[in-house]
Amino acid sequence: MPVYRPDDTVTLPLLEREPELAAAANAVDALCGSKRSGGLLVYRGAAGLGKTALLSEVRRLATGRCAVWSARGGETVTSVPFHVVRQLLQPALTATEPVSEAVSGPADGPKDARELLGDRYEIVGPALGIAPPGDQHADPQGVRDGLDALVERLAAVHGPLVLLVDDAQWADLETLAWLTSFAERPAVPLPVLIVVAYRTEEAIGETEWFLQKIGAVARLLVTLSELTSDATAELARAALGEHADDPFCREVWAVTGGNAYETVELLAKVRDSGLEPVEDHAGELRALGASARGTGLIARLEELGTATTRFAWAAAILGTDISLDLAISLSGMSQEEATECAERLRAARILVGTDPLEFVHPLIAGAVYRAIPPGVRTAMHGLAAWAVSRSGRGSAAAAPHLLEVHPDGDPELVEQLREAAAEHLAVGAPDAARRCLERALAEPPLESVRPLVLYELGCATLLTSPATTVGHLRAALDTPQLDEALRVDVVFRLAQALTHNNQTGDAAHVVATEVARIEEGPARMRLQGAHFLWEGVQAIEENGPERSRRLARLADGLTGRDNTERVLLMLRAFDGTARGESAEENVQIAEQALSDGRLPPGVGWTDTAWGFEPPALLGLSYAFADRLDRAESLFQEGLRAFEISGWSGGHLAFAHALVGYGHRRRGRLADAETYLRESLRLADRVGNGLPMHWDAACMLIDTLLARGHVDKALEAAERHAFAPPYSSSIVIPDAPSVRGRLLFALGRTKEAVVELEAAGVALTARGRHNIVMAPWACDLARAVADDDPRRAAHLASYARDRAERFGTHTAIGVALCCAASLKEGAEKVELLAQAVAHLETSPSAYELAVARVEYGIAAGFPAELACGLELAESCGADGLADRARRAMDARPAPR
Repeated sequence: MPVYRPDDTVTLPLLEREPELAAAANAVDALCGSKRSGGLLVYRGAAGLGKTALLSEVRRLATGRCAVWSARGGETVTSVPFHVVRQLLQPALTATEPVSEAVSGPADGPKDARELLGDRYEIVGPALGIAPPGDQHADPQGVRDGLDALVERLAAVHGPLVLLVDDAQWADLETLAWLTSFAERPAVPLPVLIVVAYRTEEAIGETEWFLQKIGAVARLLVTLSELTSDATAELARAALGEHADDPFCREVWAVTGGNAYETVELLAKVRDSGLEPVEDHAGELRALGASARGTGLIARLEELGTATTRFAWAAAILGTDISLDLAISLSGMSQEEATECAERLRAARILVGTDPLEFVHPLIAGAVYRAIPPGVRTAMHGLAAWAVSRSGRGSAAAAPHLLEVHPDGDPELVEQLREAAAEHLAVGAPDAARRCLERALAEPPLESVRPLVLYELGCATLLTSPATTVGHLRAALDTPQLDEALRVDVVFRLAQALTHNNQTGDAAHVVATEVARIEEGPARMRLQGAHFLWEGVQAIEENGPERSRRLARLADGLTGRDNTERVLLMLRAFDGTARGESAEENVQIAEQALSDGRLPPGVGWTDTAWGFEPPALLGLSYAFADRLDRAESLFQEGLRAFEISGWSGGHLAFAHALVGYGHRRRGRLADAETYLRESLRLADRVGNGLPMHWDAACMLIDTLLARGHVDKALEAAERHAFAPPYSSSIVIPDAPSVRGRLLFALGRTKEAVVELEAAGVALTARGRHNIVMAPWACDLARAVADDDPRRAAHLASYARDRAERFGTHTAIGVALCCAASLKEGAEKVELLAQAVAHLETSPSAYELAVARVEYGIAAGFPAELACGLELAESCGADGLADRARRAMDARPAPR
């Protein structure tokens, strides 16, 4: 099996790689066979051991049988986001003819990138370099999900795919993050074979971490070793003839150390020099070998002349996929002179290609790059940045060179880096944006620009690292030159980041401090709204009733004339909901916050001025007011907005939780469980212990308890650490109440009582009395009923009083069921009959099923019990359905 040199002048066997080749052949056969089974192969090892040759063999095996696309990392372009994935997938999206050597795909397949990407074109297109960046920051997870979907679509259109990634140790982090997430996806049959090769000694930091994760899920992970002396001798005789004697071959092995690349290069030089491969000439091999690497290579390069060396330096600065016009510009040559230099470098087996140019091997590229004197190298990167920018390729393309220039207080360079960061954010590469902005800070920027850079740096990490965002935004706030108008945005973003980082109390404090500092006006009003928002969503606050009174006074008389007023009305509606005030009045307030019945522009789910929290609180206000139609419409709108915008991280996780909770309140328990588990899966990709985890886990546990799946609820609680200490943000429904309900369902009554009592004390002190949002009172009444019936009756009375004040049929029906659980005989039956009557007019099917089953059992009405059973089954309330069946089976048969 041959290895092909770039100039196709030497063809040598690929030796001592039989297991690797067999695995590759088997993988290609499995991919192209009837089962179309994909997978992942990883070849790793030191430089020059034949990784590229193995990839070439995989290509040969797959060519003509399936689509084959390839890409290669580059030492000088590791900071270019999506550089490798663009090489890999762009051909499939930009070619008008078949995109591979493979058999053509279906004739009716998509013809262009927009058709292939569908709704994800605006999300993934900029990352792939086939669409202009949008105005919003792209969510990195959304881009990765879009790339997943694209590969699935390409496999459907073109059939089996082979994706080859060479020199992955120099791949950009964005590509590696996608490859890792793609490789770790749940096992779904997909006809895609990915083959990755990388140098172990060059893989460091995050790159090493990603490659280790990729290797952990690979079908085959191989660490290549050096060739033995026997294999080296076989290569020597294949290249030079069978007359190459043993001493000569042993010296070839001694000089190269069994390094496959160096062996091939040395044998090519022996052949070119006409050296006879016998023992008498073995002593000349070391000098020849030295010219193929390190200082020997550089000496050979310098022998080609100053101009040729300068052109090689320019090529090394530019890295991979070297544009001839940029190389000419950087080297300061004419077209004719550059063409001659390129020809000399091709003849010397240093470069290949015409336009673009490439180095024959990364080892050569690295040696040439490192041979450039440091001062000259830095200056050439500066010239390269200028050349790239002048060519119209944009600041993002120039960024790798800008990052290499020494800080010198250059305002223009700072602006270029800020522009590059904006482009990086728009394509879903916040880490690349962060590097640019950190470098801009080091320049340093003008004092008037410094706070802008800090603010942009904070915004760059908001979606991916709230903790990092906090540090940058605090630094921006501490900058005296911060513009007053921008200061409001900085404070708001800082509060957002603190809340997302589970520091809700700090968020409220930051805003309160700024409100006290600023004068009356629109800016102060906006900050007041933010203050009420972050205070209201704290799990613990010092004086909740006083905050509610202040909010009520501020909201009284507001008409929703601008977005600040609309947000304040949303917050007032939710606060009234949490306090258990009239649901009808809460809905009236909520309606004022809308514009023609819809979220107004600027206060939507993906609008950054206020964030997603106000629409979420508005939807929850409708949900608890028994206006589930309105709530579900808002939640679905949020889900669609996040999907369309490609926000696939915490935002999409939270939207799934809200949609799932809408199903829970509607009584569609199986659907609720599906959405809530998906919410947790999405949240797990972002991090652990964040507010989104608490909401989704709490809603899931509440749903599983309603289904009667107590063991699964306990499993979910243990898996997601659903126990004190709780989140610093409020959790819907109330987390201690739901944990108390779980403990009671497990038969751990004493623990349940302690948990529920603590929940009641905290909530009532805060003035929060919504018995559906925080069902502590009803569960505590049942928990203490046997030991303290008078206390149980008092709790049930409290729950009923609060339910009637709130005024929804759901709340009243739940409270009546609680009261009935403490009674016997006719009084119990009457209370349950009232509960059924209320719940029949509510949207809460599960609560109605509970009331019907209990009513049928208490009253001895088989028809009512059968109706309750049917409803329980339709809700997916398995435990309740079992109770109904047992009650029906226990009834005496009619005579």
